[in-house]
Amino acid sequence: MGKVEPATVADLKPKKKCCRKSTRCVRCPVVIHRMRKLDGDQMSKKQLSKALKKARAA
Repeated sequence: MGKVEPATVADLKPKKKCCRKSTRCVRCPVVIHRMRKLDGDQMSKKQLSKALKKARAA
């Protein structure tokens, strides 16, 4: 996860196919869809990072 800004995950281009590992990658279509559903403008940086961690948990 390291260098990816949680606020920009919703704008990333997803990979074609999901890897389905225990911790999903940031560019996984499922993770990007879950982050798009959230309203990132109203959330703080800490809340966004927690939301990204929850979205990546399989």
